[in-house]
Amino acid sequence: MTSPSQHRGSGEYPLLPAGFHFGTATAAYQHEGATAEDGRGPSVWDTWTREPGHVADGSTAEVAADHYHRVAEDAALLAELGAPGYRFSISWPRVLPTGSGRVNDAGLDFYDKLVDTLLEHGLAPMATLYHYDLPQGLEDDGGWLNRATADRFAEYAAVVGERLADRVAHWVPVNDPNVVTMLGYADGRHAPGKTLLFDALPVAHHLLLGHGKAAAALRAAGARSVGCANNHSPIWPASEDVADTGMSKVFDQMWNGLFLEPMLLGRYPIDLAPMMEEVVEPGDMALIRQPLDFYGVNYYYPLRVAAAPEEQENPIEIVDVVGHPLTDAGSPVVPEALREWLIVFRARYRAALPPIFITECGAAYDAEPDADGVVDDQARIDFYDAHLRAVSEAVNRGVDVRAFYAWSLMDCFEWAKGLEHRFGLVHVDHTTGVRTPKRSFRWYADMVASQPVDR
Repeated sequence: MTSPSQHRGSGEYPLLPAGFHFGTATAAYQHEGATAEDGRGPSVWDTWTREPGHVADGSTAEVAADHYHRVAEDAALLAELGAPGYRFSISWPRVLPTGSGRVNDAGLDFYDKLVDTLLEHGLAPMATLYHYDLPQGLEDDGGWLNRATADRFAEYAAVVGERLADRVAHWVPVNDPNVVTMLGYADGRHAPGKTLLFDALPVAHHLLLGHGKAAAALRAAGARSVGCANNHSPIWPASEDVADTGMSKVFDQMWNGLFLEPMLLGRYPIDLAPMMEEVVEPGDMALIRQPLDFYGVNYYYPLRVAAAPEEQENPIEIVDVVGHPLTDAGSPVVPEALREWLIVFRARYRAALPPIFITECGAAYDAEPDADGVVDDQARIDFYDAHLRAVSEAVNRGVDVRAFYAWSLMDCFEWAKGLEHRFGLVHVDHTTGVRTPKRSFRWYADMVASQPVDR
């Protein structure tokens, strides 16, 4: 029987260029727990999860993976894994409990010690400032519908940058602005649960404005590498019918173009620009178009789009992607779509495109420890093997991809899915907090060790 360390996917590990950077990713709200400790204020997700029906299994993130109390243990796991990059997020309400004003020293100290611990283990920190957990105090004032939230975000970035910019290798101001806009404010599946449909478009602009202002504040504090982490998917029409193909193009602009074109080109997609005119003020687009040291792509799967029936309020309908295997969360596994996205992305934006980092990629497979304590998640190994091969193929086609961060280091709280599904390389017992590296952990470690050394 082949041991985990001997597994070679389809014969060999995926091969990336010398100097390619491997890592793992986590997020504060999903991993830390300790939501009411050491002065942390409430976030919109704390409010959201307390209301019945919002989380599939009724769980909350009060404990999550208990990372707040287990930093030393988790840093040791990262060192054992051998992937030097570690992407984490900073909890805005842990640093500024109401979103502005008084700094919570205990919260800032936590991240100060976390960064030092990572560095002591030879790890390169990548810090994300905002990963969905808006302070509730700011939401009470309008949240991302309020332009002033972008100013509060810049102030927060300055506070964190002053303390950490000298030691953090890479920075991401805003994670997944399209997810925050669409799921949080347009269709209500995420906190804060607004169902504004197209009236949520000001949220997109204010998030982008916050990105630009925070990037400038981080650089003023000495940050050396500032990028983004935007969620991208190829958008496929449900059929060749003109209504479906037309709607897929509209949704592609909303899901992808609405966020990448302002960052890279300083403008909104031509078909959406008229809808943004009322919120764009002089100087905004130049501020949003900050120089990027890397462009982060969060990839999970493609989206298939149809024109909704006329009686539906929302004209866009997301339908199943068929003909592909599914994860335990029901998501299609389509590694070739990642290759497709990367190649088309480069072809469209060429000189405007900085080096690409895959800042998130992962899948839910819910294997539990067997009688011997082994978590045999072969499906996750196959997932990463295929997706890293897709990245390798894109690189061989001339796409400048320089990093890959696996989502996630460990099982955690997965937003509206709660604790129902497991994305981690490390199994977390949600009762005891015990960590158990899975077979995929060993495979990822061996894969990283197999890569050519940059000499």
